[in-house]
Formats: sequence, C-alpha cells, structure tokens
Amino acid sequence: MASPSKAAHLHVYPDLEALSQAAASLFAAKASQAIKARGAFYVALAGGATPGRTYELLSGDLYREQVNWPLVHVFWGDERCVPPTDPRSNARMAQEKFLKLVPIPENQIHPISCQPAPGEAAKSYEDLLRRFFAGKSHSFDWAFLGLGPDGHTASLFPGEPAVNERNRWVIAVFRGEEGIFRVTLTPAVLNRARTVVFLVSGRDKAQALQEVLEGEYEPQRLPAQAVRPEKGELLWLVDQAAAAVLDPDRPFVL
Repeated sequence: MASPSKAAHLHVYPDLEALSQAAASLFAAKASQAIKARGAFYVALAGGATPGRTYELLSGDLYREQVNWPLVHVFWGDERCVPPTDPRSNARMAQEKFLKLVPIPENQIHPISCQPAPGEAAKSYEDLLRRFFAGKSHSFDWAFLGLGPDGHTASLFPGEPAVNERNRWVIAVFRGEEGIFRVTLTPAVLNRARTVVFLVSGRDKAQALQEVLEGEYEPQRLPAQAVRPEKGELLWLVDQAAAAVLDPDRPFVL
C-alpha cells in the first residue's frame, strides 16, 4: 500500500475460524489494556458477514468472563437506514450474536439511528462522538472494519465524496442500487483510533485486498486505503482465501 500507516501489519490465517479466534483474543487483550490504563474501552463495530463469528466468540464463556464488559462502550462504523428489526441492520446482527449476551449497560450501547432524517441523524451521531472524545488524543480504542469486493469499507464507497472527508466525522450517503440511505463514519474519525482492525475473508475479496495493500494509493477508487490511523496501529487479519493473490515476499506479510 502506498503511504501506509507507520504501524500496519498483515496477519494471514488458514480460515475464517482461525481469523475469528485471533480477532477475539486480540480484542480481549486490548480491552484489558485500555481499561487498566484509562478506565474504559471504546469500540466501533462493523457489519457484514465476516465479523459475525468473532462476535459469537466474544459472547462465549471465555471472553464473557475475561472482558470487563460493564466498562465497554459500543458504537458502529456504519448503518443502513432500515428498521432495527430488518435483517440488513448492522445493529441487529451485533445485538443477536453478541451484545445481548454480555453485560454491557444499555446506556453504553450507541447504535446509529436514522431518525428523524439521515442527514440530521449523522449530525447527532457526530455530536455524540465528539462529546465522548472531547479532549482525548484518540477516538476509539478499537475499530472493526471490513472490506468489500469493490474496495469499500464501512459505507465509504468508490467515487463518493465521503472518502475525502477530513472535517465531518459522520455523514449520510444515498445508495441508489439499494434505494436506501446509509450513515457512516469517515476517515476523519476512524484515523484517530488507537487500533483499526480489518477482518477480510473469502476468495471474492482477494483482488480488492491485493489492490488495497499492494496497488497505488487511490482511495477514491479503493476507499479502504483512506483508513490510515494517524497515531495508532492498523491490523489486517485475513484468511488464506482472501490472501490468495498477495505477493508472499512483501515485507509487511507477517
């Protein structure tokens, strides 16, 4: 990747299960570190199919006991403007697989609402984030992200102005092919995170992953390239199927 984060690391795992086990273990370790150092752990969750297994593991016996859940605050990287019961809702997926099974206080779970209108909802969510992170050197302690076959991440899509946003932290975008709005965090806040973790699984992501990591820096075409933490670490946890066309001799492969 051209001009990567100073602390960018790629880890390749045999399959989604191994990737998810590693992600859950790292999450728990970072949670313990953050809570010990700062008294809380601020997390942004991702949607899509890939993080689901990680969420299931985190809600299991091992991590339910290991993580001090009452000190965790949960946010989302993006959301579709659909009813909360809609299967496409990122919040619904996380609630069912994870959040309803761990003892995080309800007032520390902050889903994105699209009411009363997407633009106003984006402004309200940004105001919420700015209140939480006012005076802090970083935003989230941990941000999960995914990668689409077209190189998008969160709801930052190729060719959209949101990819270049450097001032607003949250914006609304309309997806014509879906006929719905989405609300998404922008690089302006994601790049303030202490740790950003991309979870990438499947052969259908292989070409996009190769272009994002090894291609020219073209964030308007490959929005995932726009996520480069300024003072944090960037982790790519991928399975072998997703890594199928990466150059194995690249020095960033761990």
